[in-house]
Amino acid sequence: MGMLQGKKIVLGITGSIAAYKACQIIRLLVKAGAEVQVVITPAGKEFITPITLSALTQKPVISEFFSQRDGTWHSHVKLGLWADAMLVAPCTASTLGKMAHGVADNMLITTYLSMKAPVFIAPAMDLDMYAHPTTQQNLDILRSFGNHVIEPQSGFLASGLEGKGRMEEPEQIVEALNQYFSSKENSTKLSGKRIMITAGPTYEKIDPVRFIGNYSSGKMGFALAEECARRGAEVILVAGPVSLPTPNPSPLTPIKRINVESCEEMYQTAVQQFPSCNAAILCAAVADFRPETVADEKIKRKGDDLVICLKPTHDIAAELGRMKTDCQRLVGFALETNDEECNAHKKLEKKNLDFIVLNSLQNKGTCFRSDENQITILSRNNKKDFSKKPKSQVAQDIIDELEAIL
Repeated sequence: MGMLQGKKIVLGITGSIAAYKACQIIRLLVKAGAEVQVVITPAGKEFITPITLSALTQKPVISEFFSQRDGTWHSHVKLGLWADAMLVAPCTASTLGKMAHGVADNMLITTYLSMKAPVFIAPAMDLDMYAHPTTQQNLDILRSFGNHVIEPQSGFLASGLEGKGRMEEPEQIVEALNQYFSSKENSTKLSGKRIMITAGPTYEKIDPVRFIGNYSSGKMGFALAEECARRGAEVILVAGPVSLPTPNPSPLTPIKRINVESCEEMYQTAVQQFPSCNAAILCAAVADFRPETVADEKIKRKGDDLVICLKPTHDIAAELGRMKTDCQRLVGFALETNDEECNAHKKLEKKNLDFIVLNSLQNKGTCFRSDENQITILSRNNKKDFSKKPKSQVAQDIIDELEAIL
């Protein structure tokens, strides 16, 4: 928590049952050396008393515009200039809406609107309220203003909402602030960048119970996502059908996971997401062919053979290479069994990639399902060979290369 030493934090508390957790947030901030000023909404005082908060911060709690009836008042403008950061935790759906649309009807909102420092928001509500399109739109608006939304990392359900809604734990919230100030001092080229990563296999259905797939576990792509997020990037992880939990190296930059199954689903998602990204890393093992027709019912055994006619799938790398602008970077992967470098260079040129990561099945104990990998990075005018190492370290090598060209 060393980066919070001497920092001035405005803590906004709203009317949520999670307001009791604000006490722990204050304790952690004070223990880390921060100075805390609480601003609480009228509804917030129904859940926790100002006297409790004042005892923890050693400062009077601010709630109303006017402190007494003698004309003295609390200056939200001064608070906005005083603070190194503002944290609203818990933040209800109502306060989210007011913040997003400038409804300045209480001291917390006027303080937010006057804030010159970065703002961190920890939503707290039930899942239905969180999932409502209005709430999601308000969160998007607040993010577009540059606010930092701190929420629990979702599981890997298709909805992507598992575990969301409830407020993140105080330890993680305070760590998010610590990581923010740490990243300001140790910023990388990925800080603030948006990176899309595809990972895992695709399954192309034959019938309701069978599919054409491959052995990809998704481990390499997930390691890349974790490394990008650790360096401060906003990561969109387009994941095929794998059993891996979503990495969560930082509550401040949670990885947005989008689950897909088929090449068509991955193609549509990648094409939709790529225009808003600074770079994409295409690590997924995507099927090149899919059945021409998919049976509605399980195919029964008949005769001695079964003929399945295949047709090409969409070429995701080629399409993104066509879409790529001069400000974007595109990284591909090539898994080869023969003429490795020649085939990889052809793919590099054909798909308009900035560099390509070459894997070879001839390197035993790497590639599919393995925890290790051995790669060669090829660009148009350069080649770098790397030794066999854990995929987490391979991810560092790949992201170092990406940072060098961003």
